[in-house]
Amino acid sequence: QVQLVESGGGLGQAGGSLRLACTFSRSIFWFETMAWYRQAPGKQRELVASLTKGVSINYVDSVKGRFTISRDNAKLYLQMNSLKPEDTAVYYCNALERITLINYWGQGTQVTVSA
Repeated sequence: QVQLVESGGGLGQAGGSLRLACTFSRSIFWFETMAWYRQAPGKQRELVASLTKGVSINYVDSVKGRFTISRDNAKLYLQMNSLKPEDTAVYYCNALERITLINYWGQGTQVTVSA
């Protein structure tokens, strides 16, 4: 069983920055696609950023130019700059395993941005 553990959430100020990290219990190279999702109160979970096969990156329009997804050998990251109050949400790490095609989720980390 693969575990994903998010860290780095918390309280940020508008215009500020936060960096989220997702630690994998298995080598990150087992995963086809890795992504960050978020869910704000009363809203559906949405895809924020994704990284496929280590090279293909996509962002939701609302974070383009502000957020950056990246990885190293052990973790997935989301650098969030120029934060806005509307970025307030629970952020989830997600990964699709390459061979089994099992989709894994972390437990989520709260990000709150004050005006």
